[in-house]
Amino acid sequence: MKKDELMERESGLHRKLTKGQLTMIGLGGAIGTGLFMGSAIAINYAGPAVIFSYVIAAIIAVIMMYSLSEMAVAHPTAGSFGVYAEKYISPWAGFTTRWTYWAAQVIAIGGEAVAVGIYMQYWFPGIPVWVWTLGFGAVLIFVNSRSVSNFGSIEYWFAMIKVVAIVAFIIFGIAAVLGIGTPAVGFANFTNHNGFMPHGFSGVWMAVLMAIFSFVGVEVVAVTAGEAQDPNKAVPRAMKTMVFRLIAFYFLAISIMLAVVPWINAGAKEITQSPFVQVFDHFGFAYAAGIMNFVVLTAALSSMNTNLYLTTRMIFSLSRGNYAPASLGKLNKSGTPVNALWLSSLGVIIAGIIAKFSPLAYNYLFGIALFGALYVWLITLISHLNFRKQWAKHGEELPVKAPFFPYLQIIGIILIAAVLITMGLDKDFWDISWIVGVPWLGFLTIIYFAKYKKMQIIRSNEIGEIHK
Repeated sequence: MKKDELMERESGLHRKLTKGQLTMIGLGGAIGTGLFMGSAIAINYAGPAVIFSYVIAAIIAVIMMYSLSEMAVAHPTAGSFGVYAEKYISPWAGFTTRWTYWAAQVIAIGGEAVAVGIYMQYWFPGIPVWVWTLGFGAVLIFVNSRSVSNFGSIEYWFAMIKVVAIVAFIIFGIAAVLGIGTPAVGFANFTNHNGFMPHGFSGVWMAVLMAIFSFVGVEVVAVTAGEAQDPNKAVPRAMKTMVFRLIAFYFLAISIMLAVVPWINAGAKEITQSPFVQVFDHFGFAYAAGIMNFVVLTAALSSMNTNLYLTTRMIFSLSRGNYAPASLGKLNKSGTPVNALWLSSLGVIIAGIIAKFSPLAYNYLFGIALFGALYVWLITLISHLNFRKQWAKHGEELPVKAPFFPYLQIIGIILIAAVLITMGLDKDFWDISWIVGVPWLGFLTIIYFAKYKKMQIIRSNEIGEIHK
């Protein structure tokens, strides 16, 4: 294809997202139940040493951020990493990346929806989780069916609530730990109950699996590049601001939580409450605990909202590339691919069914979703290696350049591959990722070579004839 032909086929989306909205959408996509609820699973594995787990996850996220922002500025398009995989690896890679990301985020939407149901039981313990899951899901589907500017405004305030709450939590926590206006909690909980690293490095590494999910969502800014007002400036700025804020928020928030609440109480395999709410319950602040529960509820809703946006745009991209039915690439009067939205809402229904029958619904859903997200990150880093090689042939200067290329990318690929292998070898619940993920990739590969490979050859021949 010509240089911009892959990008042109996704035209029609409205460029209405501002720099501020991009940053908040990115934060909204990443700060969700991975931190507020999933941190309990990570703490259960590593104890206080979970801080190291978040550092490792942050390193991978930063590498991804630099690679993806470089390509997103060069090629601002809704298909984002899916288009880059198609252009710089192969059409098969683009096909599997977009469909896998779509499926992973659809499942993640379901996981967030389950978390919403769990949070609501704090106030309404008699109403089943699955009822809240389906109810709130319906509301957010309606929100996403409106124009992208409405989505941007709503997500901006959703994200603002949790950012302000995290900052307030950190300030309150520092005061509690140091004894400012209240008896000092101190740092004894970091070494109580079998020390700082009670389960050794193996526990720290297992906690990386959950910690890295707390950063999944940083890629949303690259997807919004297709609807950003000024992608050359807005995208790299939003990516950098978002990732480094996330690192600061996560490190401080997790450290404070572990100082206040003994890790054996904060950690859990089967989650019934956010460990952040436990901090206020620990001090007996009933109203503050209720407010914090509201915050983690909005965080889950914010992530659901953003993920619906993501999955809708990914299916839109597949449709415009003739890898999905044409109806999924149609836009309504508001510039929203509404048919793609209805299909992407499947995760809410799936989550409602699983939540009705299993108390580990959250764990299973996020195990599957993480496999898909990491596959996409892996392909994206490989795409970036090839992107640089091909871009260098044109002799053009890159608007944004990732540092320490290609060493960081190679480190990122090795770390992601190690995480994926660990998931497959686990017999607790993470192995569900391979049980579902590997057959899924096999299924997509069969579909591609049976139906779309021939179409790709015909399309390439037609374009070759045009260029003669």
